Parts: sequence; C-alpha cells; structure tokens
Amino acid sequence: MAELSIRGVRKSFGETEVIRNVDLSVGNGEFVVFVGPSGCGKSTLLRMIAGLENVTSGTISIDGADVTHADPSKRGIAMVFQTYALYPHMTVEENMGFGLEMAGIPADERKRMVRRAAETLHLETYLARKPKQLSGGQRQRVAIGRAIVRDPKIFLFDEPLSNLDAELRVRMRIEIAKLHADLGATMIYVTHDQVEAMTLASRIVVLRDGRIEQVGTPLELYNNPDNQFVAGFIGSPKMNFVPARVTGRTEDGAVKLAVDSLGLAEFAVMPRERNATMPETLSIGIRPEHFLPPGTDGAMDVSLGLGAVEHLGGVSYIYTEPGRDGSLTAEVRGLPGLKAGGLLPLAVNPDTCLLFSTEGARL
Repeated sequence: MAELSIRGVRKSFGETEVIRNVDLSVGNGEFVVFVGPSGCGKSTLLRMIAGLENVTSGTISIDGADVTHADPSKRGIAMVFQTYALYPHMTVEENMGFGLEMAGIPADERKRMVRRAAETLHLETYLARKPKQLSGGQRQRVAIGRAIVRDPKIFLFDEPLSNLDAELRVRMRIEIAKLHADLGATMIYVTHDQVEAMTLASRIVVLRDGRIEQVGTPLELYNNPDNQFVAGFIGSPKMNFVPARVTGRTEDGAVKLAVDSLGLAEFAVMPRERNATMPETLSIGIRPEHFLPPGTDGAMDVSLGLGAVEHLGGVSYIYTEPGRDGSLTAEVRGLPGLKAGGLLPLAVNPDTCLLFSTEGARL
C-alpha cells in the first residue's frame, strides 16, 4: 500500500493544455476512480502517475518520494490497460511471470509468486493455456494477475472492462471490488462509466476539461453535487434539469418557484445555503428515481407526457420528449402496461430537489 500526492500538476501538448493545475491526495488502501466524459484528461492523468507521460509542471509523490521525473519501473506501480496486451505464444503462467523473469527473479520464486496470484484470481486451472484458449474475462484476469505478481505500491487501471460484454463487465466489476478488499492495496481506476465509478470507488474524482470538478464518496457526489455538471454526470439515468422562476421566499428560507413546464405555480425548495441570494431564473434538479406516485405525502402532484416508454422488467422509464434537450425522464415501478401517448400523473417532493444557477453553480 502507498499514499499518492499530486500537487499543481499541468500537462500541455504544444499550446493545448489538457491537465490544468490538478491537486489530489490518495490515502493508503483507497480505491479512487477517475471519471468524466471522453477527452476530460482522466487517462492522461493516470499515465502521468505511471510515468508514461511527462509532467509539464507540478509534482507527483508516492509515499513521500518525488517521482515526477522517475522512470516508470522505479515508481512501484503496476498498470492494467484497456487491451490485455498478452503474449499469444506464451502460456498464462509465462505471461504472468514474464515481468518477474525480466527483473531477474529466480525460477522457483517466480513460480511461487505466479501461483499465489493465480489462486487470488481463480486462474490455477488455466496456467498451461494460451491466451487464445481463454474468454475475454479470463484474459483480463491474466492481465490483472501480471500486475499482482509484482506486489506494487499502487495499482493503476485504465478502462480495463471497456472491451467486455455487459455480463462480463458486471462479473469483472465484482471481482475487482473483491480483489481490492482481499489485497487492501491502493488502486486508481479510470472509466467513463459512472456506474463502475459508483460501485467500485472509495472516492470518485470527477474531471472535466482537465480540471477536477469534485472529489467525494459515491453517495456524497450523488446526494450533494457541487454543480450541475457533477449532478448530471453522477446517476443513471441522468438528473433532469427543469427551468423555474423565483417568486419569493418562505419564512424558513425556502425559495418559492413557478415551474411552468410541470404546472406548478408555487413550489418551495430549500437552497444549499438558507440565506443565499437567488437569481430571478434558475434550474431545478430532479432525479428520475425521485418521481413518486400521485398523492404522496409531502409531494406535489404533476403530470408528465408519455413521449416514449422503456420497460426493463421491474422498472420502467418514461421520456416526455425523447431526443430533445428539454425532455424529462422518470423512473416508475409497478406499471408494466404503460404505453406512449397521454399523460401520467406523478408527484415531486421538493425535499429531494436541488437548485442550480443558469451557469451551472449549485445554489
């Protein structure tokens, strides 16, 4: 296990700055996930930690030692890539032990280390096979095993599940979570899939345009996002953002709103800071799963148009105007007979709603 410290790190390719003054600390044994849209800089930041990309400015330290300009082999890290990068002519055992052989580890010791890693990953029966004789999930486990045998200070994962089908992704996600629990190792994981981030991470780092938008536990980011970008990125389906007009304040500091698209003339939502000044217009954030049955205590009734309906077994998703920016998504249960067309009565509890400025700041 090891601690990682990133201070004032920047990365530029010519005139283009892709990592912008990033500060981050990762504690011993943490599982930290970098998440964000394509092009946000998450893989570049991971490669800088690994030493595969040069740092334009700033410092990277592992266990208090400055490794900013150290060779990748001297950093005590092991990296698992998106592609398995296995040698096709070698067996599983040979693939897992190749790095140890290059490091001059004696054959007996090498065999013992590979066997121990194989037991951790349930690969004992596959050690004599070639990669072409393995499934995608088994190949990825071999790639992870190749990292484990090195007993690194920090494990780095660069979108390791993106080449797997949906069922294998779920299975491998569980295996990686169990691996972290068993090893207690420090792990940093890059993904564009926020479901992976929510299910795996001790803490999530949300990146956009080379900057950190917010760092926190999965539930902190879900329940208390700092801005509209984080609120919309964390959660699936994404949060709805509904325009509203401020009409006043209640005695306890809640903001009175007129929400024309939902037919609400007076809807009171408590802001993040009770006495904060409010703009004339803003957006209300409503998660699809926070729409409730009509008549729910403490909630206000609304009606949503059934533009399209998706049935996924125990849950259904309705879309008011599919394909349009202003479309709303609601999650409903126990209504398997819903069809597109007409209106669906629902309710919204103001206690579950968030407020955002038109620029995206949390209010």
